[in-house]
Amino acid sequence: MKRRRLLQSAALTLCPVACVEKHREPSPFATLADLATMLQNGRATPESLVQHFSARIARFDRSGPQINAVLELNPAVRAIAAACKPGPLHGLPVLIKDNIETADAMQTTAGSLALRDHKPARDAALVMRLREAGAIILGKTNLSEWANIRSPNSTSGWSARGGLTRNPHQLTHTASGSSSGSAAAVAAGLAPAAIGTETNGSIVSPASACGIVGFKPTLGRINGSGIIPITHHQDTAGPMTLTVRDAALLMQVLADDFIAPAPLSLAGIRLGVLRKQSGSHPQVLERFEATLKQLREAGAILVDPVELPNAREAGSLAFKAMLIELRADLNAYLAQRGGEVRSLAELIAFNEAHRDTEMPHFGQEFFEQAEKLGTPDIIAAGEQARKLARQLAGPDGIDAALQAHDLDALICPTNDPAGLIDLKKGDANVRVASTPAAVAGYPHLTLPMGHVEGLPIGLSLISTAKTDERLLALGQTIEQLTQALLSPAL
Repeated sequence: MKRRRLLQSAALTLCPVACVEKHREPSPFATLADLATMLQNGRATPESLVQHFSARIARFDRSGPQINAVLELNPAVRAIAAACKPGPLHGLPVLIKDNIETADAMQTTAGSLALRDHKPARDAALVMRLREAGAIILGKTNLSEWANIRSPNSTSGWSARGGLTRNPHQLTHTASGSSSGSAAAVAAGLAPAAIGTETNGSIVSPASACGIVGFKPTLGRINGSGIIPITHHQDTAGPMTLTVRDAALLMQVLADDFIAPAPLSLAGIRLGVLRKQSGSHPQVLERFEATLKQLREAGAILVDPVELPNAREAGSLAFKAMLIELRADLNAYLAQRGGEVRSLAELIAFNEAHRDTEMPHFGQEFFEQAEKLGTPDIIAAGEQARKLARQLAGPDGIDAALQAHDLDALICPTNDPAGLIDLKKGDANVRVASTPAAVAGYPHLTLPMGHVEGLPIGLSLISTAKTDERLLALGQTIEQLTQALLSPAL
């Protein structure tokens, strides 16, 4: 079924009238662009949109299927809606991941009980931009606690503060992480857009697992000030939306010097097929082949296969460096923020003292490893590992593949279907093609490619640094061609 038909069907199920007349609610799966048009035409107001999405959160997140994607609603949201600023996002509600600072009545905790009683002094830089553009910060989304860097045995989407976020397509399956709440909320129509963060896969993995668009921009395109860190060498925020067009709309606000992309013609576009990053799941590969056929028929030139050199070695080196960088970056953040916990060592002690609530399902092995990695020789080794990892993943990896075949982008399935939730065992080992772009700091776009056994899978587009606009333009064209977005049955 095509995207328009599916969304119309979902809208009729949850909103019996056509939802386009004045004073009518929007479709539950209206895009940012759709809602902006409604506001401009007087068919909606910022206040009515806030009321609409708050009601959906009450119906589907707090009760009903209980997706549990939204940690808290902004208690001042109605007053903000009544007085929101004019701008490119005027009156549009956006959810924010709970590791992004807001200096308001809401908390910023990374899902941890250790940070809940001490609020940040200022908004994150990206939150300031959203507010200045007229966006309404609707609330905070749940996440994998500490952005999934506490334990190798963690369950994605679980935090001590927020509990477990579920996949709205199948509640028994993971929403993936760490931006699980952001992805699940958008997929379930609880907000038209959310902001996630990624160090390695935390935007593209939950986006693809929940069947929406996720965009990890080039490292540095979005100011990372005010985001609780893992490592500044890979951390970035990014938009999570229903369409690539909406992701581009948010990037115009979030990034400096971002030029709005127009869709490209696929005629003559050269795409490299990353077979080794595509996995072996037969139904995923079948769906991927159908997509490749559509691309060929639209005029794209596919180079198949394309090898991505050094991917495994780059990932291994980057992880070695990341634990060393985690200690340094988190210590610096906690020290300047203040509160009960002011260092990684104090955080480890807090978790031990509150083991029943903080660690009922998994431990903090990565934290404990990182705390031991503070000697000068280890730090120097980490710096060398990071330098080599970035070189292997970027210039000697993605760039080498693009240049060898004169390619516009590299493509592969983003993910295999999301695994079953198992709090005792932790996450299933589900393939996600995120590491090369994450380590290189290069842009990575995922957009819906269809469903396998009722669970979404995504299509990844990866390119070199600072090609964000072109990648989003290409994504818009492919999205219009494939029309693979499917709404959950709820």
